[in-house]
Amino acid sequence: MADIEHAAPPVKAPAEVRREPEINKLFRAVMKLEGSDLHLKVGLPPMMRLKGVIRQMESPPLSQEDMERLVAPILTQRARDLLETTGGADFAHVVGQDECRFRVNLFKQRGRLSLVARRVNTKIPTFEALNLPPTIEKLCHFDQGLIILAGITGSGKSTTIAAMLDYINERERLHILTIEDPIEFMFTDKKSVVNQREVGLDVCDWHTALKHAVRQDPDIILVGEMRDQDTFEAGIHAAETGHLVFGTIHASGAASTIGRILDLFPANMHHAVRQSLAFNLKAVICQKLLPSIRPGVQRVPTNEIMIVNPTIRDLILKGEDKKLPDAIRIGFAEGMLDFTESLRQLVERGDITKETALEVAPNPEQLKMAFKGITVATPGIL
Repeated sequence: MADIEHAAPPVKAPAEVRREPEINKLFRAVMKLEGSDLHLKVGLPPMMRLKGVIRQMESPPLSQEDMERLVAPILTQRARDLLETTGGADFAHVVGQDECRFRVNLFKQRGRLSLVARRVNTKIPTFEALNLPPTIEKLCHFDQGLIILAGITGSGKSTTIAAMLDYINERERLHILTIEDPIEFMFTDKKSVVNQREVGLDVCDWHTALKHAVRQDPDIILVGEMRDQDTFEAGIHAAETGHLVFGTIHASGAASTIGRILDLFPANMHHAVRQSLAFNLKAVICQKLLPSIRPGVQRVPTNEIMIVNPTIRDLILKGEDKKLPDAIRIGFAEGMLDFTESLRQLVERGDITKETALEVAPNPEQLKMAFKGITVATPGIL
């Protein structure tokens, strides 16, 4: 942690707000400076992440007693029970009169409390505001199947899904059902009816929520993170029965998402899972957030988009996942996009630097050639 102290100059937290939980003054500091995360750890001053860098606030180090005093007023009984039984708890915290929401993870480390809270915008941004590629809008017009958002924690998956759901909400008379833990974005009913269920608050657990979901006449279901075999099977079942299902998964690329899903299942089930994916998966959107050089914009997404066309379907069925990147590359006319082309476009538009693009590129040499206008020949993939 010593490197954090020298990462950037300290920042000051604003004065405490009256009649609010004391911790709100730290949340408000993050809001005021447009930070993305609040970090609290015993033995260190409060910290926040600004433009990807951890900065310390101008405050004394926190003691265990400080941590207990700060978090006690915002803990629900369920969060307390989870903290005691599992060593960690996820919950949402709203500052003021719905001024800002934070997704909070409270956990124990070395016997002491630590907290990390992600700032979530209460206003759902548009595709344009998020600088998402045009294909994202096209994917909102499927009437059934599975759409997966892939990426690491903090890559903006939840925000992109929220933008997609709200786009549909504004245009279609449908029933949108979300199952979340915790609820992040609060939707307003527009043309659609939106019901949001929070695990632990509105329903006892994921399994029960997903079991009930198909009985609640939804057109669209958000199942949140596909974290295990049961969640994925429930999502696929909903897609097979005529619903449009959105889910998230931790994966580094659109093509590698297939392998990540298979990892949730024993080897003897992989053939059946591939069959289900081939005929129910509609698209995978993989996303990373990068620091922007455009004035007024902190971060922009780079996206890889795989749309399941006959070629992609055949490769999934045959288990030839290594050929998927080439299939994505030649599917540009259908709206597909790989990270190399996405990064090239971001640099060309002046959103990010070449250095940033090369640092995160899966294949830096290929990107360098793309900057020069050289397209890498794609071998036959069938």
